[in-house]
Amino acid sequence: MNGTACARRLARRSRSAVLLAALGVLLLQTLIVWNFSSLDSSSSAGDGGARSRAKREEPPRRAPVKRGDAPAAARLRLQALGSTAAHVSAPQAPGRAPVPREDAAERPQLPPVVPHHVVSVSVTDVSRPKEKLRPDSNNNENSVPKDFDSVDSDGNLGARSQRRRAPGAKRKLDKAAQGMLGNQGLKSPPGQPRGAGHGSNHTHALKPHPQLPTAPAAPPSRATAERRKQQPQCEVSGKEAISALSRAKSRGCRQQIVEVYCKHQEKALMPQKVPRFCPVEGKTSVNVQWDDAAAAVAPVRLAFVLVVHGRASRQFQRLFKAIYHSAHFYYIHVDQRSSFLHREVESLAGRYHNVRVTPWRMSTIWGGASLLTMYLRSMEDLLKMDDWAWDFFINLSAADFPVRTNEQLVAFLSKYRDLNFIKSHGRDNARFIRKQGLDRLFYECDAHMWRLGDRKIPEGIAVDGGSDWFLLNRRFVNYVVNSEDELVSSMKHFYAYTLLPAESFFHTVLENSALCQTMVDNNLRLTNWNRKLGCKCQYKHIVDWCGCSPNDFKPSDLPRFQQASRPTFFARKFEASVSQEVINQLDGFLFGAYPAAAPGLQAYWENVYEQETDGVASLSDTALSHYHAFARMGLSRAVGSLQGRPNDDSCRFVSEHHPVSVHLYFLSDQFQGYLVRHLATNRASGQLESLETWVTPKDHFTLTSPPHSANRLLHAQVGTDWDPKERLFRTWGGVVGPQDEPGAVQRWSRSQSNLTATVVWIDPTNVIAATYDILVDASAEVTHYRPPLAAPLRPGVWTLRVLHHWSPLGQTSFLVAPLEFHRQQLVTTDAALRLHAGPPRNSYMEQSFHGLNPVLRLPVSLGAVEEAEANAGLTGAPLRLWLDGLLEGHWAASDVCSTQPSACPVMQRCSLTAWSAASPDPKSELTAPREDGRIR
Repeated sequence: MNGTACARRLARRSRSAVLLAALGVLLLQTLIVWNFSSLDSSSSAGDGGARSRAKREEPPRRAPVKRGDAPAAARLRLQALGSTAAHVSAPQAPGRAPVPREDAAERPQLPPVVPHHVVSVSVTDVSRPKEKLRPDSNNNENSVPKDFDSVDSDGNLGARSQRRRAPGAKRKLDKAAQGMLGNQGLKSPPGQPRGAGHGSNHTHALKPHPQLPTAPAAPPSRATAERRKQQPQCEVSGKEAISALSRAKSRGCRQQIVEVYCKHQEKALMPQKVPRFCPVEGKTSVNVQWDDAAAAVAPVRLAFVLVVHGRASRQFQRLFKAIYHSAHFYYIHVDQRSSFLHREVESLAGRYHNVRVTPWRMSTIWGGASLLTMYLRSMEDLLKMDDWAWDFFINLSAADFPVRTNEQLVAFLSKYRDLNFIKSHGRDNARFIRKQGLDRLFYECDAHMWRLGDRKIPEGIAVDGGSDWFLLNRRFVNYVVNSEDELVSSMKHFYAYTLLPAESFFHTVLENSALCQTMVDNNLRLTNWNRKLGCKCQYKHIVDWCGCSPNDFKPSDLPRFQQASRPTFFARKFEASVSQEVINQLDGFLFGAYPAAAPGLQAYWENVYEQETDGVASLSDTALSHYHAFARMGLSRAVGSLQGRPNDDSCRFVSEHHPVSVHLYFLSDQFQGYLVRHLATNRASGQLESLETWVTPKDHFTLTSPPHSANRLLHAQVGTDWDPKERLFRTWGGVVGPQDEPGAVQRWSRSQSNLTATVVWIDPTNVIAATYDILVDASAEVTHYRPPLAAPLRPGVWTLRVLHHWSPLGQTSFLVAPLEFHRQQLVTTDAALRLHAGPPRNSYMEQSFHGLNPVLRLPVSLGAVEEAEANAGLTGAPLRLWLDGLLEGHWAASDVCSTQPSACPVMQRCSLTAWSAASPDPKSELTAPREDGRIR
């Protein structure tokens, strides 16, 4: 009985405990639900609402790997074990199809090591996803059929959200963008958007961020209060506009974006309907043919508008020589950012009565509305010049060159003086509108074309477009500039918010105007399109769109100029730093060859720095450090000329100040090095002399010895600023610093089969910085990839190895030079330690490749590590000795000269050399016009 009673008491206590536990759990659940509901309601109010909604809109996270998921589990095991028996592929870029690899059985068995990237390579470039190129590509000058939303994720949309929205759900500006705009960021004040279409960067007074303490503001005036009442309300909900706001740099630009967006939402920005004045239906085009017979009419006079930028002054002078005639007129606009070229052009214009430089300058960008503004303003200037009686407007760039003489052009245009020559895209207008982005709203500010959303083409007109290079007669130019009819005024407003407006504005106005029957679908140009190479979305950093650019002509293209089936007078593009030989051939074909004994015929010089116009602040620390070291190499060469005379100071110099100028030097289309002009004091005379040093790079590429017949590798190189269109590094000579982002390019011979190559990057202390596989197609000639290495790179001599099945194909070494300057000032100890100590935790990427050291036979050298650590803190003279010693292994001082008489008896004059930038260059030298009005 006692046992039974005890059992009953224990059972009652157990039931009570269970009941209490259940009540506790219920109470806890109630508190949790109440807490979350309170948080949700509070976060839904004010700025936090957008954040909570964004969290609720996020897609569900990927489920963990299940036991049955064999491929995923295998990948995890490989990563855990660090095996390279089967390489772990890097995530495929969007839109890139997997490329079949060689049979894994052919790869020899290796000890377990850390996996590395596998990179699929097309024929030319792997630095971005391969684009889908269509054979029916349009003929317009720059655009490409590409919706920017489909661009790879590392494009210039930056902070664009990747979250999916439910149908009908609104998207509000995120809190960060609101903070950038201030409390008034989403409201559009009344009035026109400021700076529309002109790329202006006006700063507007915005209300401080509401979360920050502010001083009490004065009460608003009655007028201000009235304006606030009339201020339209606008919620920025479009993903393109939100992305633009998150990426715009200045507050003024962000405010302008909001103003434009809100006006567009109110349908107060774009014309809805525009009248058409063309008396015929559909597109009209006059057909003109070659006619070599001389026109028995008064010759037309031409107004050339030369739109130039960059630094290729000698190439521009060759173009000017080729098109100059005293009977015509030349109006030159130099980009506001090209100060050196502007100085050269102003000097040129002062020598000829019929050449003028625009008194105003703009910073035009590719695809920007500012380019159309520049053309319209130039046209207006030309119409106001009473002393310039011109008949045709012709626009050219420094990358153009004539393929026929002015006399032939004048004879042709004199016969067709009432026509306008402009190239149209073709017949599929709807496709052109979509691919050109004419149905999208764009706005230019902060030197960028921002895409803000969709828009509709105005009713009543036919939109046309194509190339932005044209020949227009004076009657049409006057109509475009001075007419106040609704067609012209509406189109000027419509194209102020259009990508690539110069490729469509003149076409559309002409086709819909009363002058529509004067249109000739031919701009008299030949353009070197190679869309496989030229359409690489290379302008994403300045436009929210993908664009194409023509390729440079090469000597093999010369027959194309002579075989044009329809009238052609100009061709583009030409770039003397890529191929001057084709310009020489064309120049000789038109005007006769220069005498064989003329100096400098195969040489080309291009300025990259001028202290007077650019200032040292324009140079990167890497470039400035190299140029100073190059100058010291020239002084060392001068001292070497005093062999056997240790006490003779006549050729000993002390370097002074920063370099004065720097040129690139090419000979027979091959880069020959840098020419650095600098000042130095002669120790013997005490006089300051102007010297010029020529340094040439050394190529350290070697093929595996003995060479193998199946080895397709021709060359390997490392550099920065890769140009996928011309397939070369724009930073000539492989100048690399610790904060740069180098890439590696390999050149291959063609074969019957594909090849899988492994590329390995090794730093000066034998740390494997990166390794990845490249699938080289049988027809591939060039492959390029830039691994995402963590900065700073360790200064010193790096090695790049190219292998096949872990057997070497070839290798090269390249230099990461330490910085003598930081922010254009001599580097301090603290800065040197930050810049020269290598990456954090000695790791260049997230994964470590230390396990590959035994496979590649790379012993870890404690001495090299200690030396690198000691060098990291060097400054002053020890740092210069370290830098100069490294450069001597990769550069050589070929010669040094003086621009004036020197105290050094063996120093030659620069003007008497064949290599100096001061040596004769008859190709680009300008003279007075001859009796026939020409200078070439």
